Amino acid sequence: MHHAVLLLLPMALALGVTLSGAAKSPYQLVLQHSRLRGRQHGPNVCAVQKLAGTNRKYFTNCKQWYQRKICGKSTIISYECCPGYEKVPVEKGCPAALPLSNLYETLGIVGATTTQLYSASSNLSAEIKGPGSFTIFAPNNEAWASLPAEMLDSLVSNVNIELLNALRYHMVNRRVLTDDLKHGSSLPSMYQKLNLQIHHYPNGIVTVNCARLLKADHHATNGVVHVIDKVIAPTTNNIQQVIEIEESLETLRAAVAASGLNNLLESDGQFTLLAPTNEAFEKIPQETLNRILGDPEALKDLLSHHILKSAMCAEAIIAGLSMETLEGTTLEVGCAGEELTLNGRPIIANKDVIATNGVIHFVNELLIPDSAKTLFELAKESDVSASIDLFRQAGLSSHLTGSEQVTLLAPINSVFKDRTPSVDSNMRTLLLDHIVKGQLSSKNLYHRQILETLGGKELRVFEYRNNLCIENICIAAHDKRGRFGTLFAVDRMLTPPVGTVMDVLKSDNRFSTLVAAIQSAGLMEMLNRPGSFTVVAPTNEAFRAMPQGELNKLMGNSKELVNILKYHIADVILVSGAVGTVVRLKSLQGDKLEVGSKNNLISVNKEPVAETDIMATNGVIYAINTVLQPPAFRPQERGDEPADPALEIFKQASAESKVSQRSYKLAPVYGRLLARMRQS
Repeated sequence: MHHAVLLLLPMALALGVTLSGAAKSPYQLVLQHSRLRGRQHGPNVCAVQKLAGTNRKYFTNCKQWYQRKICGKSTIISYECCPGYEKVPVEKGCPAALPLSNLYETLGIVGATTTQLYSASSNLSAEIKGPGSFTIFAPNNEAWASLPAEMLDSLVSNVNIELLNALRYHMVNRRVLTDDLKHGSSLPSMYQKLNLQIHHYPNGIVTVNCARLLKADHHATNGVVHVIDKVIAPTTNNIQQVIEIEESLETLRAAVAASGLNNLLESDGQFTLLAPTNEAFEKIPQETLNRILGDPEALKDLLSHHILKSAMCAEAIIAGLSMETLEGTTLEVGCAGEELTLNGRPIIANKDVIATNGVIHFVNELLIPDSAKTLFELAKESDVSASIDLFRQAGLSSHLTGSEQVTLLAPINSVFKDRTPSVDSNMRTLLLDHIVKGQLSSKNLYHRQILETLGGKELRVFEYRNNLCIENICIAAHDKRGRFGTLFAVDRMLTPPVGTVMDVLKSDNRFSTLVAAIQSAGLMEMLNRPGSFTVVAPTNEAFRAMPQGELNKLMGNSKELVNILKYHIADVILVSGAVGTVVRLKSLQGDKLEVGSKNNLISVNKEPVAETDIMATNGVIYAINTVLQPPAFRPQERGDEPADPALEIFKQASAESKVSQRSYKLAPVYGRLLARMRQS
């Protein structure tokens, strides 16, 4: 038991869990990491990362420590006294705990001297020097200095009301430490009990009304001080009310009303609204905007794509975060220097507008989700532009832009790197077979499912371990699901099946010898009936390459001919796009065929395939210029009688087994087993 405790202790410490079972808050974990990084400089020293060219400082987490960057900008590491400690002359580190003073004096100790000055001029100082238990979120000196001049003048010209009320909004009538500042919670301030919005993020950043706590948990005799980086103002408006009073959100206001999302944006909760401005709506083509505004479902998806499921203050984003939207997709929210980015682009014009139920960032570009796009719009952003051009030339654009529910099988651009086919009537017919009826999802497709095309063909679905294929084409990327259509980017042009395996072989002059051999061996009926065959089809050239004597012997021995032909057939459909490095297929003869892929070239038993994926209604054909020999029929291995694979395995096991050579008890067992197999 004692050893188990010793083993668990490091794990508990690594997880930030005390032995009493209480988990540390993200802020405390980051502070702990900063202490560990600073301990070589003495007791109670914390490593701090300062953003180059600014006064912004952060306690460091592991990722930041190694990257030495925040929001893509370099940081400078400095070592400072951890909160609550100070230096002592000639001694290393920060060994002395700061003396406890009242809140008024503590404001001076932590450097919030402007807040201290204003608390004196507004007569708040008497209250925060006296008895009680308070929490002050004290703006630092820079925060006061950055206020617009007219706002600051208004406050200091009416210190007994305006300034006092502003300061009391920064206070809570009890002691609240960072561990008590729970994410998404609110605290009643001492100004008319108007709420303060608290967010405590996994990266250790804590905000109050989106102002970051710079120096937290400074204890006083009558409370606690947290230094913050902004002067915060009360709000009584929810997100919907902010939309209604902001002139730059006029188009958004109309869109929200048409979508019926008003109720959500008025409700309790914590959301982030990425609010598209009028300018953002003006940037997209009028035709696209009219289509979306006229389609309630697309409009709701569009707006839901701009709402994050939790409140995300700008100050908390110091690295890339995948945030889930209300619509169910994700947005990459990050930062570049001082700017916030969405999917890597700095399109946020105004940030951190606080509402009672979340936070609003104004964006100057519209974020249109896939679910509100036409197939044509989806394709424009994918690697399928060449094939989309073919559909347009063939006059099939209406299927890609209307409300018809279809799935587009669009070959990726690399398929046409050598040449782009000309669009004639045959190509138009083939392109129609690349449009499948119904809006499908690759996740819901299943093996041997039959799909119907607009050209009237039936296509089969093949599910492989690492690939999903439709006839000879395999899905090359994740499908994009639009408003009415789904886009499957595929790895080649489709070859719809025409006729059975025998029909295909008979119609191709390259296989006349093979057809004669199949007829002679009595296998024609099998290859004509419904099934799922992979046929490695030797060409006439393959038969001509055989020594004449061996070819004559083969054709004259029906049993051997059947075996050879069955060795070229597997009872499963394998298309070339599903071949990884090596796939082994069991042939009808019993031995395995080894299908390999290297540098996009397919081989069978290391023999190159002349043509892949000749599709038939009951299988697939690979043309090959070699007649393949099963292991037991290869001339160099052929004895008086075919080798028995099981016998060979036991012979090998007997010869190689060290146990059988050493153990007189086991050796007779092998002997008896071999004797019995020879008799059978």
